Amino acid sequence: MSLLATYRCIGTAAGPLVEAYLARRLRQGKEDAERLPERRGQASLPRPDGALVWLHAASVGEAASALILIDRLLAARPGLQVLVTTGTVTSAGLLRDRLPPAARHQFVPVDRPDWVAAFLDHWRPDLALWVESELWPTLIAATAARGIPMVLVNARMSDRSARRWGMLPGLAREVLGRFDLCLARNAEQADRFRTLGAREVEVTGNLKFAAAPLPAAPAAQEALHTAIGGRPFWLAASTHDGEEQAAIETHRRLAPQHPDLLTIIVPRHPQRGAAVAALAEEAGLPAARRSLEALPTPACAVYVADTLGEMGLFFGLTGQRDGIVFVGGSLTPRGGHNPLEPAHFGCAILHGPDMRNNLEMAEALAEAGAALTIATPDALPGAVEILFATPTERRRLAAAASQVAQAHANVLDRAMAALAPFLDRLPA
Repeated sequence: MSLLATYRCIGTAAGPLVEAYLARRLRQGKEDAERLPERRGQASLPRPDGALVWLHAASVGEAASALILIDRLLAARPGLQVLVTTGTVTSAGLLRDRLPPAARHQFVPVDRPDWVAAFLDHWRPDLALWVESELWPTLIAATAARGIPMVLVNARMSDRSARRWGMLPGLAREVLGRFDLCLARNAEQADRFRTLGAREVEVTGNLKFAAAPLPAAPAAQEALHTAIGGRPFWLAASTHDGEEQAAIETHRRLAPQHPDLLTIIVPRHPQRGAAVAALAEEAGLPAARRSLEALPTPACAVYVADTLGEMGLFFGLTGQRDGIVFVGGSLTPRGGHNPLEPAHFGCAILHGPDMRNNLEMAEALAEAGAALTIATPDALPGAVEILFATPTERRRLAAAASQVAQAHANVLDRAMAALAPFLDRLPA
């Protein structure tokens, strides 16, 4: 019996354990109770008529990469319909607000053979595009078995994941060998996927470089701009546990020199908003939460933006002043979040040393002198303090970041050219 067949048998036999796993995630707020049947392959929407392209994007970062690709697909093929699957509540919230009318979202089924079959029976996609790196063996094998063309787009695999797949070379070949084409971010990633068993590999670049600036509602931007007024402020974006403490300490360090300072913290997971606000209050800093429809008053020291889909609002507001943005997930071992998003708005960017999930973008910014790396949480207050004290350096960083963001316009063109043969074979 092959490793893939063994994996499928285990998935079938582990039914009670999988149900317990979903129940635990539901209690943790990681599943949507109303849409939990989707995780069992039970669709909550009808399949649209006509050709359907299915994109799987694991979480928020991959979903953001997929959005600009979806826009180009629909522009290139009028009448095309799109299905997007993800596995997290946060990504579902992002897509709910930003998907075009011809696209719809479902949660990806858990990788059990019967649930995968139910999903594919209903949706019957004509082309499957997997974005980045989340590879579910049963879902991939079942899709290929139905003759549905599959392309791995913006392909990326971390060193850790590559080592894990390398320990099971037979399974890696069985999974990756089922893709008709693999579009890798760079030559190093292309070699990695070839080694693990991908058959056809091309280098097209990183789709995150091609992402359009995040949207912002003009009314919300005006309201926030009015509330802040002329106060100095800085932004800690997509933060994780440990980074909020560093941001709060930064505020405490800078407050004597800037008594009306405002620190805006956008936690990566909005459900942590109450905990972040509590940290600020414990430090003696009055806090307000956006999820409670509060705006920063003059007495507010820390504004916790615990909502979904509004990062463009805060990046835009910061960029208007050549302001300071710390990119989270980088002072903790999370791999760092997308630094190009604030670069689009002309922000002065700081990030920690761990940027492995967005390494190409971090390197491009570093080569252009467009971002500063903070070695430890203790170094964050000093870095922010220096940028507040030297507006010329802050403006230089912001301008350099904006230039980097504008310099990678052809990534999407290369990806679309590689996908053209598959799109041409779609039914009318």
